[in-house]
Amino acid sequence: MAPALPGRLAALVAEGAAAHPARAMSADHAFAARCLLRAAASATLATQRDGQPFASLVTHAVAPDGSLLLWLSALAQHTRQLEQEPRCALLAQGAASSPNPQTAPRVTVTGLARRIEDPRLKARWLARHPYAALYAEFADFALWRIEPQGALLVGGFAAAHRIRAEALRPDPAAVAAIEAAEPEIIAHVNAEHADALALIAGSDAGWRLSAVDVDGCDLTAGEVVFRLAFPAPVSDAEGVRKALILATRRARAGQGAG
Repeated sequence: MAPALPGRLAALVAEGAAAHPARAMSADHAFAARCLLRAAASATLATQRDGQPFASLVTHAVAPDGSLLLWLSALAQHTRQLEQEPRCALLAQGAASSPNPQTAPRVTVTGLARRIEDPRLKARWLARHPYAALYAEFADFALWRIEPQGALLVGGFAAAHRIRAEALRPDPAAVAAIEAAEPEIIAHVNAEHADALALIAGSDAGWRLSAVDVDGCDLTAGEVVFRLAFPAPVSDAEGVRKALILATRRARAGQGAG
């Protein structure tokens, strides 16, 4: 079972570009960009020192408010460069729809990075990367947060959309509402709806709901994470409930069709 949904994400990006050909709503593009970022298991981080660019693989997570989270070792070259120059960029991408790599949806976020201490956001990062529990307490590692300054979403070949920082951020009231309701949502779904999680993830591997945000949720089985993107951003616990019911119904219908 793959830990993400690249095919669906590619379709979501395509919808954001094609569903409103006359008005190209920035909110659609921002939602598609966040969905891609939240689903990607890794990304490329670009830093620089004395004008010399440097790119490296990182495993990121996305905070409820849309900022990017990194768990970085102080020994890494990119960490040392961020300490000197916080301006950076991060590129995440989905799967290509053809042999041409240019058909892959991708998003580049530019922003400012800083080291933070926040147990809640560290837990969020670990929920996205549960295998990292083995080194989560190493003394040379720390949590970094990238505050987005803007983004470029490319839905495929010749389908680029610039997104302003304010558009990329989800609605603050919705973020706060979902954060407040998240513990109860997780406890209820895991206690009462394990069968629905298995349907959504497509296998009976002991899936558990591990994180919820305005754009979707993460299901975890051991060290594997399955990302479910909602059809649209939700604003409260009732929106999450409806999105999970819809996902369950669609999974059940697809199972019957097979």
